[in-house]
Amino acid sequence: MTSLYRARIDRVRARMGELGVDAVLLSLGADLPWLTGYEAMPLERLTMLVLGASAEDTPTLVVPRLEEPRVERTGDFEVAAWDETDDPVELVASLVGRLRVNARRLAVSDPTWSRFLLALQRQLPDAEWLAASVVAGPLRAVKDADEIAALRRAGAAADRVAQQLVSGQIPLLGRTEAAVSRDVGARLRAEGHDRVNFAIVGSGPNSASPHHDAGPRVIERGDAVVCDFGGAMNGYCSDITRTVFIGEPPAAFRDLYRVLQDAQAQAVDAAVVGTPCEDVDGVARRIIADAGYGANFIHRTGHGIGREAHEDPYLVGGNCDPLVAGHAFSVEPGIYIRGTFGARIEDIVVASEDGPEALNAVSHDLAIVAG
Repeated sequence: MTSLYRARIDRVRARMGELGVDAVLLSLGADLPWLTGYEAMPLERLTMLVLGASAEDTPTLVVPRLEEPRVERTGDFEVAAWDETDDPVELVASLVGRLRVNARRLAVSDPTWSRFLLALQRQLPDAEWLAASVVAGPLRAVKDADEIAALRRAGAAADRVAQQLVSGQIPLLGRTEAAVSRDVGARLRAEGHDRVNFAIVGSGPNSASPHHDAGPRVIERGDAVVCDFGGAMNGYCSDITRTVFIGEPPAAFRDLYRVLQDAQAQAVDAAVVGTPCEDVDGVARRIIADAGYGANFIHRTGHGIGREAHEDPYLVGGNCDPLVAGHAFSVEPGIYIRGTFGARIEDIVVASEDGPEALNAVSHDLAIVAG
């Protein structure tokens, strides 16, 4: 029986053949654990999988000796551990040189540290280099049933925290954004997350900054509060945003939120198999622009999600790739009035042959908490 990792390696090799790639070199990033089950730490010591295009070449994971105990032997790759006085770049270059195919076109993982890439380029001066994301990205973007189940579990855990938020169980009034952010992160962990990737809390005028860094501002009555949080649970990510208001919202905010809620709902409905990614973005953008807020929607409608919080596919103008069954992505339009307030609604959605499936079920209605 073919293992999960062997099947993925075979798919990557098939893609390498289509692109004329002779070897893939994977260091930091999500491609490595997706293919091997091993996630490299972001160290100054090089970890790199050398995967040749030929099925006769056994993939080899070059890893620091002190990290070797963390590697689970699946039987799908060999391990070459290097010692502190060894040159790991030279080791990688020698493995590339031993491949059955003359390795002249090499794909290296996008997050690889430049110091290692530059050293590899010196060791392999005749090679042509490209980003490994063009090889593995489209493959990882299409989730299998187990991956979708993992995303559902992570989404359900994030939902439980979001429900606490919109129902007023997470105290907001009189607390700093930073304190609320820490609280949200702790609740994510309590609900089963292994890691918190981010817990954005933007209140009052800070709610108009999409990636606001939660700080010392104290949340007051009359504030909009945007909470965008997510983490990793058994290797797969969650990401959800809900906006609450402290006390009675002004008419201008209610109008903004009504437009946003409609745009988010219609964009989810538009995310059907075969629809170009940019068209989903276009649905949300047209609704927001028609209401007069076009200049206040300043980011793409969504990003893919899986082992990484942001990965293919991206729902943005110019991306004409069609959605396929198994694509998982956020749908998160936002409207931001600088210096005043902002709002965002975000769900994770999976494209399926039966239509878009939202993995987050917490109400999208404007949550008003006591002030």
